[in-house]
Amino acid sequence: MESLGDLLKSWPTGQSIARQAEQKLAELKEDPLVAKLQTKYPQLDEDLLRRNLNRVYQYATEYNNCSNCPGLDACPNDYEGHYTMLHAEELNGAMQLYDRKVSCKKFLARQAEEAVRSRIRSFYVDEKALRRVYSSDEILTRDLERAKAVGQLLRYIDRTRDHGLQQEGLYLAGRFGTGKTFLMCYLLQELAKVGYSGVIVYMPDFVEDLKSLMHEPGKLKETVELMKETDLLVFDDIGAENLNPWVRDHVLGAILNYRMERKPTFYTSNYDLDALERHFSFTNKDGEDIHKAERIMDRIRPYVENVMVTGENKRGRKA
Repeated sequence: MESLGDLLKSWPTGQSIARQAEQKLAELKEDPLVAKLQTKYPQLDEDLLRRNLNRVYQYATEYNNCSNCPGLDACPNDYEGHYTMLHAEELNGAMQLYDRKVSCKKFLARQAEEAVRSRIRSFYVDEKALRRVYSSDEILTRDLERAKAVGQLLRYIDRTRDHGLQQEGLYLAGRFGTGKTFLMCYLLQELAKVGYSGVIVYMPDFVEDLKSLMHEPGKLKETVELMKETDLLVFDDIGAENLNPWVRDHVLGAILNYRMERKPTFYTSNYDLDALERHFSFTNKDGEDIHKAERIMDRIRPYVENVMVTGENKRGRKA
């Protein structure tokens, strides 16, 4: 924003700075905002305004900028998303005028959005799904066939808001493209707003990446610890991964063993729970191992509320 000094310098030559300042003071005294300030502080006389001309000019200019806000990215004020406020008080028997910077609503809203985003980590999941913002009414009416599932999701969010983290998570099962991943991203967003951290992991890519992490034990441990400790953990598209015994028993098993009865874990899958158990029973290396599958399912089945997500395939459309 242009300062009062810069403004005075730009005025036509031939006028003294003092005369220009008096002219600007006269203009400011006619400003309704300044008149309101003087009503609030009757001791704010012309002499005090003159001595604080730069503060008063900035106050009026920034208020006008905010009244015609062009958006945060084009904010013309000195500090993006902030405006000047003035107050007067007596000090050593004389009135003094003080200014302070105040955050505007748009800046506070952006801060809140960034705080929400900072609480959610994504591994291989499209960030667009996490950035989408919908109201609960819009989610309910976008596809009425999945209304029952959305109702379960919204009730779960309300329970967590009211009573804190639940022991059980949600298991969203359904056909391709019915919006399961999007619903989980919505849950993470809503609960991040009340302070919960979340991680969402796209299982097929995560399992492939774990092969390289085997040779980076420090990074592997950091990743596993993050998934153990986060408030809300989502395994997206579980059952679609190319499973091996090490991932099933030592990575996934370790994470779930730690989280059960501590923190909720969530899943999206094209499989129901019985089909997921059959998926876990077979690996390319060891063939079929029903007992290992039962062991991992004992850490999933008792700790989820089953949610069937029906509806039309929305791939290629907005969820």
